Amino acid sequence: MCAKTVSHRLCIAPMLDWTDRYCRFFLRQISRHVRLYTEMVTTGALLHQDPARFLDHHPEEHPLALQLGGSEPRDLAACAQLAKEWAYDEINLNVGCPSDRVQSGRFGACLMAQPDLVADCVAAMYEATDLPVTVKHRIGIDDMDSYEQLSRFVETVAQAGCTIFIVHARKAWLQGLSPKQNREIPPLQYEVVHRLKRDFPQLQLIINGGFKTLTQIEQQLDHTDGVMIGREAYQNPWVLAQADARIFGRASPVEDRHQVVEQLLPFVAQQQALGIPVHRITRHILGLYQGQPGARAWRRHLSENAHRDGAGPDVINEALALLK
Repeated sequence: MCAKTVSHRLCIAPMLDWTDRYCRFFLRQISRHVRLYTEMVTTGALLHQDPARFLDHHPEEHPLALQLGGSEPRDLAACAQLAKEWAYDEINLNVGCPSDRVQSGRFGACLMAQPDLVADCVAAMYEATDLPVTVKHRIGIDDMDSYEQLSRFVETVAQAGCTIFIVHARKAWLQGLSPKQNREIPPLQYEVVHRLKRDFPQLQLIINGGFKTLTQIEQQLDHTDGVMIGREAYQNPWVLAQADARIFGRASPVEDRHQVVEQLLPFVAQQQALGIPVHRITRHILGLYQGQPGARAWRRHLSENAHRDGAGPDVINEALALLK
């Protein structure tokens, strides 16, 4: 069963094309305790391609969760075993993504219409591993958006053993809105998640959707067990600078942004030696100096030079000099 000791007080959302292993290593330099999530990985990709391509990660990334996309219990069970082999700390099932591609594969947000199937998926993963299994979902889809339908979904999946639910406090429209629009147009309804927590006090309820500051996060912790933030942590990663102190009561690992860069440089050199182009890492750090003097020069230099042949840590040092 999901252990109550698992901390989700602050989590970074799984974001496709963004939260890869290089992004996660970078974010870990700013906060040691936020819970990180992989991009969504489909069961088909893991089972029919080289799993190392999707599962390899740096030890510093922990605590780290693997998010899976799928709806076949047997396949999800096999992927859960892989997650255990690769030493992940949690398996998260995606029941929130509304994209057409995800729907065509019968997973993501459309699964909210099939709570019994989601429960079967959760039960199969529990049979395959002792890792915590969590579910990330919306508050509703299309016209299935009543509180009664949402609470029935949570109750059904909880009966399969899941005790941690990450709830994006918006409904999703499966037709007519793009994934981007589904992150912005349906209104946020935090009170719905707060009500879920009151009605299911034995469960951990983690709220997701629209949070930009640690103050907003601290306010939500009065009503929920944790908060998940997404785009703000990617576009303005320094928002996490005081997270360890304010959210977890631990010392902050860095004093300023320059220290983050200095800690990142040896990793960049190591990855370059392994054949990883530097731009695969620098694309994730463009927002580090957001709002600071010289931030535009920092972004421009990295964007224009990280792709050139032979580029390495020197590109980052050159961009840093523009700030100084």
